[in-house]
Amino acid sequence: MPSTSQTGLLRSSPEVLWRDPTLSGTLLRGPWRLWLLGDGSPTRHLQLLTGDPVAIDLAAMAPDTGSDLHTPREVQELQAPLLRRQVWLTCGGETLAWAESWWNQQQAEEHLKEKDQPIWRSLTSNRAELFREVDGVALVQAEWLHERLQGEGPFWSRHYRFFRKGQPLTVIREVFSPKIERWLGPAIDAENNEVFVNMFGNAAKPC
Repeated sequence: MPSTSQTGLLRSSPEVLWRDPTLSGTLLRGPWRLWLLGDGSPTRHLQLLTGDPVAIDLAAMAPDTGSDLHTPREVQELQAPLLRRQVWLTCGGETLAWAESWWNQQQAEEHLKEKDQPIWRSLTSNRAELFREVDGVALVQAEWLHERLQGEGPFWSRHYRFFRKGQPLTVIREVFSPKIERWLGPAIDAENNEVFVNMFGNAAKPC
């Protein structure tokens, strides 16, 4: 089956409640600053943290209509027509992240031949040179994230682009479960947590 064939129903992107406009990560504790702002592969890092391989649970892959209000603006740099892929990332049976990516449909056909394979592995299978640029760190919220990520939210997220030969190849957004605090500790300290409690209220403080 061609990789660009439609699979599942796309969900709307999570709503962005707060973003770090300077990408300084100053409210974040050190481990989370490295996690969200570093240029390493989260798939690889999840495997290192948990000791378990990362499994990809494909939720949807279908043409993108461009009607989603919460799509990162960097998606506009990709050449239409676009395909969007949405997945859950699990380790040892636990869901630790949700991710979506936007592609030119022809590029998707070339790079997403294995639907259950992490994107990083697909893109580096032939040792091709890539450059990753983090474009946004944010707190996001969506009702459908709560049960699978096991937290009330909002949830920490980031989005970034992969470049090849100076051209944007894909835009990827990742949203992380609060379970990751098991290995990294709290994302923010008590003082900064009060900042977010005042912003969102006790029911919506960041996990």
